[in-house]
Parts: sequence; C-alpha cells; structure tokens
Amino acid sequence: MAEPAACADCLRRSWLLAALGPYVEKIATGEVGSRSPELLRLSNEELVEVAAPKAAAQVLGRVAALSEERMVAELLAAECWACCRHDHLYPHSLHDAPDAPWALIGRGDPRLLDGLEPFGAVTIVGARRATAYGREVARELGRELAAAGIVVVSGLAFGIDACSHRGALDAAGRTIAVLGCGPDVPYPASNRSLWRRICETGAVVSELPPGATPWRWTFPARNRIMAALAGMTVVVEAATRSGSLITTDLAADLGRDLGAVPGPVTSRASAGPNGLLAAGAHVVRDAQDVLDAMLGPGCRQIERPAPKLDPDLEAVLAAVESGACSCDAVATATGLTAAAAAAALSRLELLDYLSCSNLGTYSRTTLLPRSAAASTPPPIVPLS
Repeated sequence: MAEPAACADCLRRSWLLAALGPYVEKIATGEVGSRSPELLRLSNEELVEVAAPKAAAQVLGRVAALSEERMVAELLAAECWACCRHDHLYPHSLHDAPDAPWALIGRGDPRLLDGLEPFGAVTIVGARRATAYGREVARELGRELAAAGIVVVSGLAFGIDACSHRGALDAAGRTIAVLGCGPDVPYPASNRSLWRRICETGAVVSELPPGATPWRWTFPARNRIMAALAGMTVVVEAATRSGSLITTDLAADLGRDLGAVPGPVTSRASAGPNGLLAAGAHVVRDAQDVLDAMLGPGCRQIERPAPKLDPDLEAVLAAVESGACSCDAVATATGLTAAAAAAALSRLELLDYLSCSNLGTYSRTTLLPRSAAASTPPPIVPLS
C-alpha cells in the first residue's frame, strides 16, 4: 500500500466533483460547451457557478472545510492511494491534456503510472453488447499487447472493455481500468471478480473519491482520461452512435493515433470502426498492426507460435471459416462423421484456433496456422 501523494487542493477537487454529481448530471449534454470533458476544464469556482449557482457558496464551503487528514484517512480506509499533477507518479501522458484530472485516485499498483508515456499504453474500447468476433479480437489484442510490454487501458465495462482486460491478465501483463465512479466501487457489479483481479495485478483509477457513485456524465468524463493515457486508441466494435466514438474524438483532439478493427459491412456492431477506417484510422487486424502504427514498422515484433495442422484439421478449420459453426454443419461440409467432426473441433479449440460459445457454436480466433504465418518468426526487438 502506497501512501497517498496528492496535495490537499487537488484532492479537494475530487471531493468537489463527487458533491457536484447530481448538479452536473442536469447540465451535461452532448451540445458543444456543455459536454462533461469541457465542463471539467473549468476552475472549481467556475464549475460550481455553472452547475449549482444557487448552492455555490454552500458547496464550496463544505469542500474547503475538508482537512487533508480526513481525506487521507478516507483514502486509506478504502485501501486507495492518490497522486496529483504535482506528484511524480502522475502520468506524463496526462500533462498535455487541457482537461486532465487534477488527481487520480486508485487501487492496485501505483507504479504502473510512474513514468507512463503514451507510447507505453494502448486504450481498447468498444461495444458493451459485443459479438463473439469482437470479444475474441479484443481479448487477443489485450493478450498480445500486454505480452509485448504494453499497458492495456480500458473501462471495465461489459463486452469489449472486459475482454481486453482479461486478455492482458491472461498474459500476466499490465492493465489499467479507468472508472466513472470511485475506484473502490466495482462497476458494473457483475464484473467484481475482474475488478478484484485488476486491483491485485494492475491498477483501477478514477478522478472521483472512494465511494463515489457513477452518473451518466462521468462516463464520457472518464473516456477523456482513457484517451489521454495511451498513445493509440483502438475501437473493436461500436455502433455509429456509441460512447466508444467519444473516446476516439477525444484522442484525436490530443493528437493520439486511432485504430479500428474492420468488420462485416452488414454488421451494426462494426459500423463505428468501419466508419473510422473510411476516415483514415489505422487498420487493426492484430496487435502487430497496433505496434507498427504507434511505434513504427519493425520497432517491436510479436512472436506467435502456432501449432502446425494436419490436412484433416485444416479442412475443418476452413469449414468453420466458411460459416459452418456447429458440429453437424462441419460434418456435412467436410464429409466427416459426427464423432470425427466433434473430435477435430475439440482439438482445434484446445490448440486455440477456435472458440466455443455456451450454445455449442464455434468461431474462429485470430491465431494463424503456421503455413499462413512467417516460417521463422522475427525476434522481439526492444524499444531503445
């Protein structure tokens, strides 16, 4: 447990935002000038005057009366630490953001923030109601990026966010979850076990104090932190009107790289990333595309050891790629018996070429057969 290192004034800003939660909720909209990231650029006095003019004096007085000892005690009671823009732990990547949080309050390992530069982190976002394709791609991106030494940043939400965190944890890598509530509040509650795992090996951060509840405005507000922390933001799946695209807008405003995973043009879940690609975002097929776009081609290579497949397994894999997603469909497409098809599908799942849903349907992972990959994987080149 690290002692909180944020100064009293910056900590009071966090408590002020929590006190203003219901007031900002009423005025934060999608209109220019009233979006929550724009509102958070205001000083304490300006923000209170805009959000709660009738209660301004009362709110400011109550927050000003908070002693540093009391705030530190609340942080320690919640097993949290804090850093602010005046502290060495505060990420370098946030210093060039005009609406950066005054303080970050977190649980987990604060050393993940120490010296964190944009080129050392990637933000992965996407739909909460993700498809099997999107979930598989997000998890594989998180796993490979974390294995390559990149910090994976996301928001702990259902779908793409959670899968990217899990992928990073699968690789025993580093991941940061940015919340729109207090860092000690697992949100959504059904992701409590994932939140706990990230607290144990990564970090959960927020600009709100312990116990703070989420509001609708706090999610686009936390998106600005996710966009600023990373050198590149990747959208895996998202509808055309999606909160994930707010993150890409904020990242673009900061001059960060944008990446998108292509998907079927008939899929509503791929409309957002396909639109970003049409507008010039980097094509992201795998983690190597992310590293090449962010660091430069060849600066760091990912080694993908892929088990070699015999002809029968290659035929079954090709059948799944062609749309045969059940055991019976594979048997029909390949001429195998049902038992032989089931055995082949199980082997391909164990080899990580396929994933199986709870309904017993199979889908392709991102792992390429050795014949389709380079015969001799290039070595991993460390950053200079």
